[in-house]
Amino acid sequence: MKTRLAVLTFDDAVRNHATFIAPLLHAHGFGATFYVTEFAGENGDRFDTDKRQYMTWEQIRALDAAGFEIGNHTGTHAILRGLSSGAMEAEVALIERRCREHGIAAPTTFCHPCGEADDDALAFLRGRGYGLARATGDRPHDPASDDPLRVPSFVITDAEPGGVEAALAATEERTAHTGRTHVAVLTLHGVPDRNHPWVSLSRKNFAHGLAALKAGGWTVVAMRDLHAALG
Repeated sequence: MKTRLAVLTFDDAVRNHATFIAPLLHAHGFGATFYVTEFAGENGDRFDTDKRQYMTWEQIRALDAAGFEIGNHTGTHAILRGLSSGAMEAEVALIERRCREHGIAAPTTFCHPCGEADDDALAFLRGRGYGLARATGDRPHDPASDDPLRVPSFVITDAEPGGVEAALAATEERTAHTGRTHVAVLTLHGVPDRNHPWVSLSRKNFAHGLAALKAGGWTVVAMRDLHAALG
């Protein structure tokens, strides 16, 4: 039984995912998933023009080529809950199409914007072939009982500088208590995140989190590799 298994995920295609985070992950030997979306202008967010904040598709392709996972976070960061099937199709298909256009592996895992989903959204994703989808929930993932299309995660921000350490401790406690492997799925955004300061994480706190994973001997994988890592 693997007792120290973590999944690292990064949301929203923030530029420093490519310029700062990926090199550090590579140096530590950690896998990760980058969930990409194209913000379309809401609250001033524009993926297509704000390249101080967001990656280019060439940078996203380079992450894929480096062995990281590129996952689907919808076309415009739209919450699928309550959308028509046609609207869900448009949102999910946009990122799939962008990946094809840029020679990136087809996404096989999904990330619910704001962690929100309903049964119709889960059924849509299941029918489209997605096997795993990450939500929020602030608790360890129990692969034996959780819906794989609603995988809970810990959102790591500067509001709790020791958030990674706390998440790892909670995960170890649940594994010990139940006698079955629980997984620390970690959700991060920009390091830092200029456009969304409420989910920002400083470089110092990010480095502390990576150090905790390394020192604890945690196996750190992308979401797509979770089942294989569980054995």
